[in-house]
Amino acid sequence: MLDLFSRRVVGWATSDRLKRDLAVEALRRALVARNPAPGLVHHSDRGSQYCSVDYQALLRKRGILISMSGRGTCYDNSMVETFFKTIKSELVWPITWQSRKQAENAVARYIDGFCNPVRRHSSRGFQSPIAFERKAGEVS
Repeated sequence: MLDLFSRRVVGWATSDRLKRDLAVEALRRALVARNPAPGLVHHSDRGSQYCSVDYQALLRKRGILISMSGRGTCYDNSMVETFFKTIKSELVWPITWQSRKQAENAVARYIDGFCNPVRRHSSRGFQSPIAFERKAGEVS
């Protein structure tokens, strides 16, 4: 889950399969981390995990508006796809992992220790997501 305002990763999970439970876990983590007010817009592609009854019910229960990419339109979700490419090229592909647990720990360190607090985004004034949110909070 990516907050498009700041580009902060707000919910994530890992698994060896792309299934509904993985997406639901990432969504639950995002909801705990952010506790969004009703009316938040949740955008995703049309993957079966995002269309699942469990996932959609959790969104509706929290009053979150559902937005999905157009059919066959890969550009609608480009910011998330860019994040996936970045984490793969910077972390996943260069290393041969000895175990799934080792890879999961590295993903956690990358997101929580580098991506959110350190990695700068040109679209956010070359600030990290956390710095951008702090500065935006001072202005509001």
